[in-house]
Amino acid sequence: MFAIEVTSSFHASHALRLPTGNVEPSHAHHFHVTVKLASNQLDALETVIDFHLIEQLLNEILTPWQNKNLNTLDPFRTQYNPTAERIAQHIGERLQAALTKYSARLVEVRLTEAPQCIAIWTPDHD
Repeated sequence: MFAIEVTSSFHASHALRLPTGNVEPSHAHHFHVTVKLASNQLDALETVIDFHLIEQLLNEILTPWQNKNLNTLDPFRTQYNPTAERIAQHIGERLQAALTKYSARLVEVRLTEAPQCIAIWTPDHD
């Protein structure tokens, strides 16, 4: 098996909605995202998938969040609490949807919210 990792980052703020109904104070992070993709065989270019394609897809997902409050943006405005786990999940689901025509599969999304604080999302593979 072959695998690659691509890393990107963005600045954004969030305020978690607590189980008590309160909302923590809004605060910002410099989030770092690492995605790992794998394939049992290489493509015609002899890569798992082109690094530039993954960089472009990550850019499309992350750019709308740059310097924004995630609480005001979907899916965090209405569907998910903007936790690191849910942010990683949303990135992964969007990336997976964009990869359907490629042989590479998403293995994991790692989202670093702060030094030594990393949320990991792995897709279910049938």
